[in-house]
Amino acid sequence: MPEAAVHLKTLAKMIDHSLLHPTMTDADILKGCDLSRRYDVATVCIKPYAVAMCKEALAGSDVGICAVIGFPHGNSTTALKVAETEQVIQDGATEIDMVINIGKALGGDWDFVAADIDAVNRACVSQGALLKVIFETDYLQDEHIVRLSRMCSELRVAFVKTSTGYGFVKQPGGDYNYKGATDHVLMLMRQYSAPEVQIKAAGGVRTLDDLLRVRSLGVTRIGATATEAMLEDAKRRGYA
Repeated sequence: MPEAAVHLKTLAKMIDHSLLHPTMTDADILKGCDLSRRYDVATVCIKPYAVAMCKEALAGSDVGICAVIGFPHGNSTTALKVAETEQVIQDGATEIDMVINIGKALGGDWDFVAADIDAVNRACVSQGALLKVIFETDYLQDEHIVRLSRMCSELRVAFVKTSTGYGFVKQPGGDYNYKGATDHVLMLMRQYSAPEVQIKAAGGVRTLDDLLRVRSLGVTRIGATATEAMLEDAKRRGYA
C-alpha cells in the first residue's frame, strides 16, 4: 500500500511535463497540454515560442507554464537571457528554467556565473515568476555542484535543477548518453542548498519508483516525459 500521507495529486503536482524535444510539432505540444490538464500536473515545460499557445490551451486549468531559457546549452548572453525571460513571462509563463553558462563554471569564472543567474532571477522576481537554475550536472564535478548550490542559495533562487535532458556526454564506446538526476547529485544539491531552495530532478526519472525515490531524497519537482505511465502506475498501486 502507498504511504498514507502521499496522494495522487501530491505526486502529479511534483511533475513538470516536459515538451522540449526539438522535433515536437505544435500538434505534439498541444497533445501534451491535454495530457497535462487531464492529470493536473504542476506545469508544462515548454519552448519559449510556445508559451502563448499553451497558455490558451491550458486556460481554466490549474496547470502552470514553465519556459526554458538559454536552452539547452546556456550560452546566450546574459542580456538575451533576461530579454527572453521577460518575453515569456509577458506571454504567460510563471516559472522559468534557465541553463547556466556551463563553460564559465568549468573555467572558474564564478563572478560571471553569479551575475548571469542573478540578472535572470531579478527579472523573474520582479514579475512574480519562479526561477529554476539548471546546472547540467553530467558536465560538472562535485565541487562545481557544491559551489553552484551555495551560490544559488545566496542569490535566493526558487529551485536548483540537475539537467536539461540533453546534456549528452561522449562515452568510451563513442556513443553519447547522460546520467541526469543521480542520487549522488541530488543528495549533494540538497545538502549544500539552503532549506528554502527546492530541488528539481530532471533526466532519468522515468518510473513511479524513480519519482518516489527522488522524493525521499528531498526533491519536490521533477521534469518528466513519462508522466502518464508514472501516474497510471500510481493509480494501480492504490494512490488516490
